[in-house]
Amino acid sequence: MKEKIQKFGGAMFTPVMLFSFSGIILALTIIFMNPMIMGPLAQPDTGWYKFWDIVSSGFWTVFNNLELLFVIALPIGLAKKSLARISMESFVIYTSFNYFTGSILKYFGKSFGINYNHEAVPGSGMKMIGGIKTLDTGIVGAIIVALMVVYIHDHYFDKKVPDWLAMFNGSSLVVFIGMLASIILAVIFCLIWPLFQQGMAYTQSFFVHSGGFGIWCYSLLERLLLPTGLHHLLTQPFSYGPVIVDNGLTTYWLNHLVKFSKSTQSLAQLAPGMGFKLYGQNKVFAAPAVAAALYMTAKPKNRKKIAAIVIPAALSAVVGGITEPLEFTFLFVAPVLYVIYAVLCATLTTAMYLIGLRGDFTSGIITWLAKDWIPLWPNHYKEFLAQIAMGLLFTVIFFVVFYFVIKKFDFQTPGRQDDGENKLYTKKDYQAKKKASADDVSASTRNSFQRQAQACLEGLGGPENIVSVTNCATRLRVTVQDLEPVLPDAYFMEQGALGVVHKQKNIQVIIGVSVPQVKDEFDKLL
Repeated sequence: MKEKIQKFGGAMFTPVMLFSFSGIILALTIIFMNPMIMGPLAQPDTGWYKFWDIVSSGFWTVFNNLELLFVIALPIGLAKKSLARISMESFVIYTSFNYFTGSILKYFGKSFGINYNHEAVPGSGMKMIGGIKTLDTGIVGAIIVALMVVYIHDHYFDKKVPDWLAMFNGSSLVVFIGMLASIILAVIFCLIWPLFQQGMAYTQSFFVHSGGFGIWCYSLLERLLLPTGLHHLLTQPFSYGPVIVDNGLTTYWLNHLVKFSKSTQSLAQLAPGMGFKLYGQNKVFAAPAVAAALYMTAKPKNRKKIAAIVIPAALSAVVGGITEPLEFTFLFVAPVLYVIYAVLCATLTTAMYLIGLRGDFTSGIITWLAKDWIPLWPNHYKEFLAQIAMGLLFTVIFFVVFYFVIKKFDFQTPGRQDDGENKLYTKKDYQAKKKASADDVSASTRNSFQRQAQACLEGLGGPENIVSVTNCATRLRVTVQDLEPVLPDAYFMEQGALGVVHKQKNIQVIIGVSVPQVKDEFDKLL
């Protein structure tokens, strides 16, 4: 079950990976269209304003069509066959589901407590999805339909029908069954979704008023779940679902950024729910401290080697918000240290919340500048100066705690071993690696993604040992038939991996942000 949940979490990242880039560009367009920052140049009648308004309209695509993105992209990471066709099937079935739901409410809406004649605006319970006026089920409805389509596709896509019904083979059969099932699903949603919406309203109120304790628990779980790959299942309903606000906190923040930039009210008053988007403070303030502690506690002869590891890892965290390369340098050799790290991260986030900080601070400094600091600085600079002061204080705390704990308990973090990172290989390891090199006669002409995919496939026992493969933001997640032919972690590290996580027959090779390209090459090899 845990493996299935991990696979689902990884599949969720297929559409989510589009949001970061689009969000940054949208934030920049908001800056360029804000007269408080750009002056007369940003007046609505100028060519400058019109140009950036055109750019903005295009980059709103992903946020204005979250449901369609999830229903198209989620099956790609979950289905076992014909990934291109299942996207088409999922789109058609989800569209029919919305048509069925809208038509049911048109005639029987009052029986379900829904007034179909109300305008489809946030809070009305209705929404325009793909041009269809239907029940506002958000990404939850899209995910449920996508999961239904994956089940039908995997069970019936290859089903042989009689020759005289050959037109119903493959995708036609899947869509036919799916559309029949979506009628039933539409009725179920009309019955239960209004009650769910009421429940979500109470949930929103609870979380918004949970104060610092709720923020601390949320932030702690986010860090503790990271090694398992399940942290996305915690954060995504807040970011892109209706847990706090309709359509998710990410869209809400971008929609209100101009309004907030013009207001002199505190951010805590303007957007109280954005406290659940502060958990990225560790990326900028904690990462350099942890890197410095790992460097200072390493043996003097190993420090040059450790600097080559931790400095790029810290920069990846600060600039791009990717913390896994740094965290996995100490996670597996000192799990207790990671628990301490998670507690400190949660405390840092809570401290920011208590001093009144709010905003979209889940990634690195680039996102902070585009989505928070630059557009909001004129009227909210005092809050950001307080953030920087508190962050630097915690930078010192992280360094002192890490340095003391590593020294006190003699944790064998990188660089503290006498032989550094050098590891011995067995004859089997050598032969496997030699075979991989011999088979890959054209390696010199292949790109790095192809070479890394080939190396991972060989290290995991070859194509015949692969049961399934997917990826999240930084990891290649593979389920294998047998653990015996899987090579030691050191092999993958030599091939450029940042770490390896073992969960029985589920193996996660930490590649980094280039994992989607490596996964594509991996699929080709299979």
